[in-house]
Amino acid sequence: MAAPSVVGLDIGSMSIRAAEAGRTKDGPVLSNFGYAPVPAGVVQSGVITDEAIITALLKELWATGKFRSKRVVLGVTNPQVVVREMAVNNLPRAEMRQALPFQVRDALPLPVEKSLLDFCPLEQPGTKETVRGLLVAAPKDAVLAAVHATERAGLHVQRVDLASFALVRAASRLDEQVEAIVDIGARSTSVVVHTDGVPQIVRTIPRGGAEITETVASRLDVPFDEAEHLKCRVGMKSAEDTETASIISSAVRPLISEISSSFAYLTSGERHTRVARLALSGGGSRLGGLRDALAEMLGVDVAFVDPILRVRGLRRVRNGPLEHFRASAAVAIGLALRGTAS
Repeated sequence: MAAPSVVGLDIGSMSIRAAEAGRTKDGPVLSNFGYAPVPAGVVQSGVITDEAIITALLKELWATGKFRSKRVVLGVTNPQVVVREMAVNNLPRAEMRQALPFQVRDALPLPVEKSLLDFCPLEQPGTKETVRGLLVAAPKDAVLAAVHATERAGLHVQRVDLASFALVRAASRLDEQVEAIVDIGARSTSVVVHTDGVPQIVRTIPRGGAEITETVASRLDVPFDEAEHLKCRVGMKSAEDTETASIISSAVRPLISEISSSFAYLTSGERHTRVARLALSGGGSRLGGLRDALAEMLGVDVAFVDPILRVRGLRRVRNGPLEHFRASAAVAIGLALRGTAS
């Protein structure tokens, strides 16, 4: 008998993505996927500026998308999120939650009273005095705004999880290779580097596809929508429109530079490791020529993620083939997998 389903909810600056999944004896099954555009300015840098609009969009999405479950795992993407490897005192779970703000106070850019904290051990605690793991700190107000907007739509937030962790859960290839998963959204880009599913670097870059479009619009003096169409049609290389292609290529370089600098941590200190391959996700990842540019500038193999790598079932959605949404579905599916984990 299948376990009750849960919906992974990814609220971005341009759209909301929702993936419903359940678990059977044969593993997780994707049963539904829905999508709703978000008006400009309603979500900025991972922060909901108008909760009422998001609530209304979620109500409409659940009604038209025919989602069966109201249980939600909510994703968080925010440039202020901190994920840092560190050692803390080895305490029972309940005591650790109480002691964590005092242990990590000096490691955070935000005051602890304005942060939501969690700690994910990377080793078995045993009897050691300290345990090594990942400290996760997110801005409290931004997370609570998303939770409130979601629950006012009649949904129940079962868990809150980082979008970066959801990417690893949905799309990582588990072997001994160091892999980077890069999810390029409209206004932000998530970078997570992992080895065999264990994150080593987690970062949110405040750059995305919309910034590239705005550069094209400014340089060519055309409206944003026309610039977006040109960007998608021309890409980074075009014999027919070399001027636009050159502008797009120039606009992409700062993002690639930020991605590259994210990897520098791996070669610092005693680590001396490097990324062996890169997996691309997100709506911005499909820009023509971007895959080749990343491979050339970063010196790694680059491929597109397969967000349905670990789920069975759904191949079509109400808006058309799932293929149309494949690039932007990974986070929502990864969130749903968190909710269905046994």
